[in-house]
Amino acid sequence: SDLQKQEERGELLQPLIFILLVLCSVLLYFKVSLMDPGFVKSEEETEAGNSEEQSMVIPQVPSNIKLRRCGYCMVKQPMRARHCQLCQHCVRRYDHHCPWIENCVGEKNHPLFIAYLSVQLVVLLWGGHAAWSGLYFEQSWDQLRHNIFLLVSFLLIVIFTIVVLLLLISHLYLISCNTTTWEFMSHHRISYLRHSELENPFDQGVIRNLWRFFC
Repeated sequence: SDLQKQEERGELLQPLIFILLVLCSVLLYFKVSLMDPGFVKSEEETEAGNSEEQSMVIPQVPSNIKLRRCGYCMVKQPMRARHCQLCQHCVRRYDHHCPWIENCVGEKNHPLFIAYLSVQLVVLLWGGHAAWSGLYFEQSWDQLRHNIFLLVSFLLIVIFTIVVLLLLISHLYLISCNTTTWEFMSHHRISYLRHSELENPFDQGVIRNLWRFFC
């Protein structure tokens, strides 16, 4: 492959950058999967009614919509929080429970989750290019058989690249609208959205939505 040829020529810059990107991807994976996604603590109950996100939505929501108490962990849920049956906790700004990282994606780790997907996409695209550069289809079957690992790797990389790309695009779209996967999929079942005069009371425009999320 291209990376192997550069290494043999002593040109180590690109191979080292590729290795660093892979290590960065692995570190981000463990960071996102092991960190607190925004679990609601019991001592936060008194602060839940004063959160910034709730103050943004109250004018558009009827006054009879109250903060509900979770029937599982018995904490008072802030606006946009949801209980995760797998994590056994309520999560602030709950997006979804990701089986790949075995953790919820919520208020605290959602930006890092986007960073992880972005780095992973770069690694997959670069790895796919490296695998493709090592394939020579004019070879005989006996020679190609020795490179079957490259061919299988390339096909797997293509599949994972499509999955990661679609996932990243969908999350960036939802972030630009200031909504979550859970709110987007269950809009009709969420009281503060179902009774709101606006379709999405949290939307402040694409620029401000992106700024609030990443900054």
